[in-house]
Amino acid sequence: MNNNSIIELTISEKSINVNRPEPVAVDTDVTHYNCRMDPQIAVDALIDGHYVLVEDYFSSGLTVLNALKSSLKNIHSDDSFLGQRDLRSVFRELSNKVLLPINAHKIDVKKAPHIGWLKILYPDLDIFLLPFPQVQGLNSAWQWYENGIAMPVLDNKIYPFFGTYFPTRFEHLNIFDHWLKQLKGEKKSAFDIGIGCGVLSFQMLKYQFEKIYGTDTNPNAIYSVHEYMDRNGLNSKIELINGDLFEGCPEKTELIVFNPPWLPAAYNAEGLDMAIYYNDTLFPRFFEEAVKRLKPDGRVVLLFSNLGEITGTAEVHPIEKELSSGGRFYKEVFVQKKVSAASGKTRRNQNWRKAEMVELWVLKAITAELQA
Repeated sequence: MNNNSIIELTISEKSINVNRPEPVAVDTDVTHYNCRMDPQIAVDALIDGHYVLVEDYFSSGLTVLNALKSSLKNIHSDDSFLGQRDLRSVFRELSNKVLLPINAHKIDVKKAPHIGWLKILYPDLDIFLLPFPQVQGLNSAWQWYENGIAMPVLDNKIYPFFGTYFPTRFEHLNIFDHWLKQLKGEKKSAFDIGIGCGVLSFQMLKYQFEKIYGTDTNPNAIYSVHEYMDRNGLNSKIELINGDLFEGCPEKTELIVFNPPWLPAAYNAEGLDMAIYYNDTLFPRFFEEAVKRLKPDGRVVLLFSNLGEITGTAEVHPIEKELSSGGRFYKEVFVQKKVSAASGKTRRNQNWRKAEMVELWVLKAITAELQA
């Protein structure tokens, strides 16, 4: 089955299709599960590599996932950051083998939520199966899309399209807003690399930047920002490019803004995980290209975190490495801000949050005069 939905958008004379959770064929071999059964039967089937189809109540799927999580915790008892990450990875793999039936754009079990995405993203399909965690993601995304999300740095809510990364904490947005407020000089253009839900671009427009070029490899992010632009009359202010890093951007600009992933990847990240985990080549490629794209006296602003250092997942800080050995940039401004405490509702051990700081780095290119 094709992973692309019917939704298309033409951006910079290029047609793009938004992504959707991969549908599973109805003739897939499955172990059937209902609430009258012992959930351990389903857990054993999952661990053995089989699919499990929930056939009665939506809550039966939750029961299976909770039983699976408890079973895996007994096996993966390491409570460190890395241990929890490994547990989540195994749980993600196995939980996606728990399936729900979809019929006529509705979840075909009792007491299931209504999810408008099923009609929007699957107009070409009538009967199919979807992994339970993917349905949970669709459900959450539908609530955010319908109700909107208030950002403390914006006057309007954002309504992120399915599969679009958006921040759930705002300390880095606040320090960027404070820096923008004090910024003087030419504001004809800026590049927003990895535009995501568009919040950084919208902040720059708030402070009178005339034109933003926003790139993202995720077509859903491009579609999401395009919808916001239509809703708020910003089509002439932002040019969207579905591409990697600086692909499709003009040659030079006064400002390059980048809110990269904050953690090194332990596996090949896909989908929204690409907004969280970076591979070994991301920062070298970014800095190599960024120095060529700045106008004289232009700046690169990166929003980052010390999360990789305090959790032991990063051997080096990628921005500090560039400054110490890249020979391309020097630091003009560096700001840190402590993050808020973890929610009391979370069950994860997040002691590292006590030491976490978000960071704003402002870099300028090393000129021949400075090298002399």
